[in-house]
Amino acid sequence: MVVEKVLIVDPIDGEFTGDVEMEEGKIVKIEKRECIPRGVLMPGFVDPHIHGVMGADTMNCDFSEMEEFLYSQGVTTFLATTVSTSLEKMKEILAKAGEYILENPSTSLLGVHLEGPYISKEKKGAHSEGHIRPPSERELREIDFPTKMLTFAPEIESSELLLKLVERDIVLSAGHSIATFEEFMKFYKEGVKRITHFPNGLKPLHHREIGITGAGLLLDDVKLELICDGVHLSREMVKLVYKVKKADGTVLVTDSISAAGLKDGATTLGDLVVKVKNGVPRLEDGTLAGSTLLFSQAVKNFRKFTGCSLTELAKVSSYNSCVELGLDDRGRIAEGTRADLVLLDEDLNVVMTIKEGEVVFRSR
Repeated sequence: MVVEKVLIVDPIDGEFTGDVEMEEGKIVKIEKRECIPRGVLMPGFVDPHIHGVMGADTMNCDFSEMEEFLYSQGVTTFLATTVSTSLEKMKEILAKAGEYILENPSTSLLGVHLEGPYISKEKKGAHSEGHIRPPSERELREIDFPTKMLTFAPEIESSELLLKLVERDIVLSAGHSIATFEEFMKFYKEGVKRITHFPNGLKPLHHREIGITGAGLLLDDVKLELICDGVHLSREMVKLVYKVKKADGTVLVTDSISAAGLKDGATTLGDLVVKVKNGVPRLEDGTLAGSTLLFSQAVKNFRKFTGCSLTELAKVSSYNSCVELGLDDRGRIAEGTRADLVLLDEDLNVVMTIKEGEVVFRSR
């Protein structure tokens, strides 16, 4: 398969026009040439934090439905994300996700992101307080394949036990936390350099104790998830984070729930009731409960809010997540890498999604 006459956007090599040839699931040749591009070709998008979409929900193990819809968003790799729940439910989700991945070797489902249950009750957000608890060695033995990421609060009891997960190549991301700067730094020094949906669910920045929010802004090598829906973060906040962290320090996520892509109404997130009004999901007390953001819109919003280059957009929408997750075979448009690509029009609408050299979505 060959994609011809496009503006090729690679997060490392930058922007240039030409053709991309693919064989056996990989990019085998890139030919740079002067031409009027018929679209923008970027690495396939990566969403490492998505609970659900179009009625499908991680908690119900609706992986096939999620995957199918996400191709329309240009997403070629994602982490199905849980909310705080019982150990038994966690084990069920992991077992079914693992089975799905093994039965579908070309799936875009990379694994599971466990958001909780090892978080702060004070910053629980839309997590059921009854399931929030400290980690134990017994539970951690059960957290295995295909867990790829875990969101936790550094300040909670026995949180140091979670460092054992790093040895199993599970990425730890701090979030839903009231940690002080020093509490976060204990984990930062052990390699924890990621913060979930910054700065939502965190103690606000204070000039005498900058906390985990300040740590995220201060430390250059800490990457920050951003939900660019214009609700979780204002346009100005997105621009501020971009100005301080640059594209290298930013990761786009949707944090979307099953109501994403559907009309307003009532739904659930875990065992909590969520009401969606004007596209914004909230608990009955007004707490934001995930988002209804679609990834293609997150990409457009980040570009609109920040004025970033397309090269930077390739970093925040794909490459940075691939680096975090140890995926050195994708997130690039380079010879020898996986042919996971998304073709966009000049307005950044998804025209075509390619997974391992095969077209999995076409808008027309």
